[in-house]
Amino acid sequence: MYRRKTGSDLLLGQIVVVTSALVTEDHICVGVITGSRGTKGEVTVKSFTGKPENLAAYGPVMDDLGHVFNIKVVSQKKGVLVVRLSGIKDRNTSDILKGKRLFILKSMLPKKEKNEFFFFDLLGLSAETVTGEKLGVIKNILNFGAGDILELSNGMMVSFAMETVPEVDLKRKRVVVKPPLEI
Repeated sequence: MYRRKTGSDLLLGQIVVVTSALVTEDHICVGVITGSRGTKGEVTVKSFTGKPENLAAYGPVMDDLGHVFNIKVVSQKKGVLVVRLSGIKDRNTSDILKGKRLFILKSMLPKKEKNEFFFFDLLGLSAETVTGEKLGVIKNILNFGAGDILELSNGMMVSFAMETVPEVDLKRKRVVVKPPLEI
């Protein structure tokens, strides 16, 4: 979730690229299994949530193939989680899961307050200047650690801050961009 003043809880990490490949009509990708750990079926997960330890708080996860797992976070180190997935009891089974994305139902996400947005809400919105000039469509949301950046279809990158994006209108499917003055 994007809160203009306090940062994000969903889909914000050290280096994050949010694209439509992470979102379906009913589901959103919250992480990817990066490998196995130990002999009892534990897996390592790169979480796409702002607070990686919150991954289990969203309820059961589903992989790319539609398998549903209850998830328990065992430990965390440098943004990578070690988790137990229900039904996964040995390393051979956990090895098969490497590379699988983990999804949750969008309905499991917390309620948004005023001026809060999930990143997937912004994908595909039209970006316009204050005077109504069309700039492009939001195709990606990037974060390299210094703040969120909207990547537009015309190649323009826009800092997603109140100063540069003073208005987000989900009903009209647009954002208003106030580009900085040329130097």
